[in-house]
Amino acid sequence: MNVEPSRQTKKTKPRAPTSVPAKTAAPPATPRRQTVSPCDDLHILIAKRAYELYSERGYRHGSALDDWLDAEREILSQIPPV
Repeated sequence: MNVEPSRQTKKTKPRAPTSVPAKTAAPPATPRRQTVSPCDDLHILIAKRAYELYSERGYRHGSALDDWLDAEREILSQIPPV
């Protein structure tokens, strides 16, 4: 029977139980919204419409580019000319 000597570990003092400090009344955190450029908003609108087209096709794969281009065409046609 081959027994390895036990490793000596660093001895620590037992800790006294600490109490959890009471929560202070912090002001409610207001969610900060990052500034979104008009291009980002447009991208989001196109992505949402492309997903709607995808769902209308019954979630069949293989036409992602067509869905994106159709959505882009629809969204851009709704923007009034400057």
